[in-house]
Amino acid sequence: MSATPAAHRLLEPGPGDRARHLRSRFFTVLCTLSAVVVLAPLFSIVLYVIKRGLAGVSIAFFTRLPAPVGETGGGMGNAVVGTLVLIAIACAIGLPIGVGAGVYLAEVGRGRLRTVIRFTADVLGGVPSITVGVFVYSLVVVAMHRFSALAGGIALALVMIPTVTRTTEELLRLVPPQLREAALGLGVPAWRSSIFIVLRTALPGIATGVMLAVARIAGETAPLIFTAFNNRYWSFAVDKPMASLPVQILTYATSPYKDWQDQAWTGALVLIVVVFFLNLTARIAASRAMGGSRR
Repeated sequence: MSATPAAHRLLEPGPGDRARHLRSRFFTVLCTLSAVVVLAPLFSIVLYVIKRGLAGVSIAFFTRLPAPVGETGGGMGNAVVGTLVLIAIACAIGLPIGVGAGVYLAEVGRGRLRTVIRFTADVLGGVPSITVGVFVYSLVVVAMHRFSALAGGIALALVMIPTVTRTTEELLRLVPPQLREAALGLGVPAWRSSIFIVLRTALPGIATGVMLAVARIAGETAPLIFTAFNNRYWSFAVDKPMASLPVQILTYATSPYKDWQDQAWTGALVLIVVVFFLNLTARIAASRAMGGSRR
């Protein structure tokens, strides 16, 4: 059946429809160009680091010690292991404090104390990492009379605590209040409800925030210069200086030796890959957690 004249008039665009479509297309193109402008430098940096550092990726890079000055070869095995040790120390210190503070803010805290803790976490999250390094240097390194992996772990823990705290608080607030009410109605104490029900429900999202915090501290250099310093040998003692990948990259990148500079590019590539996979794992965990909550 053919449409009636009245139907044709209804299908015809109104006087303002064409202008709205043009504005919509304009802002769509503008947003697309903005995304390209943001992503282009990132991809340029990543591709350049891959170009400069991929040739140096080998088993020797992950298993050998740095070569003496003037000699070629060697690797950054001690720095890779040292970075893992420092991250482990930071997590052992920072995660209990960050998660505990987040649980307190979401479940227990009231009044002025909660406001002070939240404000402190926000301020600490905005403090430059080099300031944290100087603070830990004056507090720990000077007291111990030497650089140490413990001081480096404390500095990295202070960097990650604000992220873990705020992530834990926000995710606990997203847990439906019916779960708390059901637990309390069954006679479960409030502290057991917070830890074994509410915290367990939000655990996938909290794990995502933890991985993002770990990805951030994995590339921190300034705090480690003032705390863990560096070490050219294998070291697992937490009370002694320890090598780390970011500091080793800085040392090699600023040296006059081409072989060291090439290894610095390889170290930068390894660090980018580690941070990328940590962020990717966090995104996957977050998407699965959201999918599970919808079901």
